[in-house]
Amino acid sequence: MIKVAATQDCFLMNQFITACSSVGAADQAVSAAAQMENPNVFVFNAMLKGFVENRRPIDAVECYVQVLRAQLSPTSYTFSSLVKACSFVGGDGGRVGESVHGQIWRHGLASSVFVCTTLIEFYFDFKRIGESIKVFDVFAWTTMVSCLARAGDLNSARRLFDLMPGRNIASWNTLLDGYARLGDVESAELLFNQMPAKDVISWTTMVNCYSQNQKFREVLGVFNEMTKNEVIPDEVTLASVISACAHLGALDLGKEIHHYVMQNGFDLDVYVGSSLIDMYAKCGSLERSLLVFYKLRHKNLFCWNSIIEGLAVHGYAEEALALFSKMKTEKIKPNGVTFISILSACAHSGLVEEGRKWFESMTRDYSCPLQLEHYGCMVDLLSKAGLLEEALRLIRTMKLEPNAVIWGALLGGCKLHRNFEIAQIAVEELKVLEPGNSGHYALLVSLHTQVNRWSDAANIRWKMKELGVEKCSPGSSWLEVEKRVHQFAASDKCHHSSDDIMSVLDQLDGQLK
Repeated sequence: MIKVAATQDCFLMNQFITACSSVGAADQAVSAAAQMENPNVFVFNAMLKGFVENRRPIDAVECYVQVLRAQLSPTSYTFSSLVKACSFVGGDGGRVGESVHGQIWRHGLASSVFVCTTLIEFYFDFKRIGESIKVFDVFAWTTMVSCLARAGDLNSARRLFDLMPGRNIASWNTLLDGYARLGDVESAELLFNQMPAKDVISWTTMVNCYSQNQKFREVLGVFNEMTKNEVIPDEVTLASVISACAHLGALDLGKEIHHYVMQNGFDLDVYVGSSLIDMYAKCGSLERSLLVFYKLRHKNLFCWNSIIEGLAVHGYAEEALALFSKMKTEKIKPNGVTFISILSACAHSGLVEEGRKWFESMTRDYSCPLQLEHYGCMVDLLSKAGLLEEALRLIRTMKLEPNAVIWGALLGGCKLHRNFEIAQIAVEELKVLEPGNSGHYALLVSLHTQVNRWSDAANIRWKMKELGVEKCSPGSSWLEVEKRVHQFAASDKCHHSSDDIMSVLDQLDGQLK
């Protein structure tokens, strides 16, 4: 390992330490681990397990102190070894074990089977039967709450939770996770605010709850509070927060979080890496997106999909297709998401033949089932290229029921190429699918006014009024100022500085006139 410069590889070092410990060569394991610049928690876990196997409890406790100094998040395996080590300490082992039990609560691992089993054995070994039973009781209650929450019966889970004696942070987290899984944001928020103490799991659960329900500004708010409370996020939290920045276009905040990742020695794994690639691409910084992609040591399908989509959205179809070819040479099998990006790239650049080739290839060569998104990309490609009859034939031969997006893509192509006949077919379908959507009528009005058919345009407007169709959901935009994201929509007066904004606009309007 030294000869091939592999002593910094956490996976290999984990295996080496485990091997040393199993043959009683703990000192050699310590010597090897000391050469590592940034050992991860799994390396420390291997060291802890080795110290326990070799009956070196004080070294095990000191090893755990190193985990805390390195600002790593301990796992259930960390504590199961550490509790066993306390059993070997002797007279003071009880007090040391109590301190470790407090750490277990603090890190939200009191409901882990491994940890609870070792705690029950530990208290039993010290003849503290009452504490042993208490650990068992809390574990049983928490497990029952967890089972009901996972089954979706949150009412029963809540009733049991309210009856539960000695609720710990794990039981609070279990119920919080249940609300988050069901998408009940309001109940999750209420419970989160009631929690007497929060650990990294509590904060991460709330971040994920907001993220899954498209409340991206709230994601950033919770993350900000989390860092203010000096809670160190894990990679899962960071990936969710970076994804929120991508959806809001908050590039400066995204850069700051990227800097935080690098400054605090987080592992730039495939989850954080793919989130950063996606964020930079969606925020318009394709160069940074590519830089992150090429710096990743390990790239999985998510990373490749993120960069291919980024190139496709920015109109770099040739580059996206080149990376797709490279991905195949790396023996990474594409999925449905990959082909959406490829077909989208072809649509952006008008590569009709290339699009047709991959549309047919995805089912024939890669066994990827065609989804509505793939049909949508293909209809968009054909419509933009003026092949409206072919696009209509494709829609009518679809094995799936076409949705409003597909008919909308066809209508967009009709406006581009001024085809009234097919446009009318698309509008009739859209009237059924989205009767209240004004956008499709507006597109048809625009199509008529392009060729001076004013009376037809007026008739459509009159029909819109008759049907009560109006634009009731205006688009919104975001602005990032001093780490806060502000949202605005047409005629919106909800912003707390709305009066000041209108005053400045009036002044600017006067100066412009």
